[in-house]
Amino acid sequence: MHDDDIPARLTQAGKHYGIVTALDAVDLELRRGETLALLGPNGAGKTTAIRILLGIIAPDAGTAALFGRNPRVAANRNRFGAMLQVGGVPATLTVVEHISLFSSYYPRPLPLDQTIALAGLRGLEKRLYGKLSGGQKQRVAFALALCGDPEALILDEPTSALDIESRFALWECIRGYVARGRSVLLTTHDLVEAEALADRIAVISAGRIVAEGTTAEVKARAGATLVDSYLALTRTAASEMSLS
Repeated sequence: MHDDDIPARLTQAGKHYGIVTALDAVDLELRRGETLALLGPNGAGKTTAIRILLGIIAPDAGTAALFGRNPRVAANRNRFGAMLQVGGVPATLTVVEHISLFSSYYPRPLPLDQTIALAGLRGLEKRLYGKLSGGQKQRVAFALALCGDPEALILDEPTSALDIESRFALWECIRGYVARGRSVLLTTHDLVEAEALADRIAVISAGRIVAEGTTAEVKARAGATLVDSYLALTRTAASEMSLS
């Protein structure tokens, strides 16, 4: 496969902050048309990996590439959309005003109606951003990531702190985007989310990839008993939340 056919790749990527190793010789590859979940606890190195892939920070070792090129190459920026944990938009603009503004930054954005539909925002177009719920704000962030019609998305903990209903709604938005033949790399600390969305999972711990493959393969390598217990507990909790 030609490098240009690989939306995102880390090769032996390393990053240190003083004496702390955030990433240690990480190899990671997002393929066309798939959803890849980078799964690990807080502090495992997920966000550092994302920031290197997006060209926000440089690795101390190894390389990062988007579609076979340096992430900082301007021509690549329109091919990727990103939804990061840190961000904010003015509370006094409406949903449609925010999407229209962001769409204007791109040469060939999605039609406004299509972006609104993909992000599950129908009926909220005229609402002020400051009046939205947490889940609705996350769907606006998703809309801003995809309004430029990118070939791939990077989503950093997209459902963090959402209630169960909002979480499932955003999952459907992500599935709708992937159904168009696009690629998604998402970070999560939740195995249930990874299993629900991802074709492949890469497990990261203390800055290193410790397992990679389908959910079944990762469970087999990481220890089926531990993973099954975690899944059972999480699903029970999710069920209780949905009934409350």
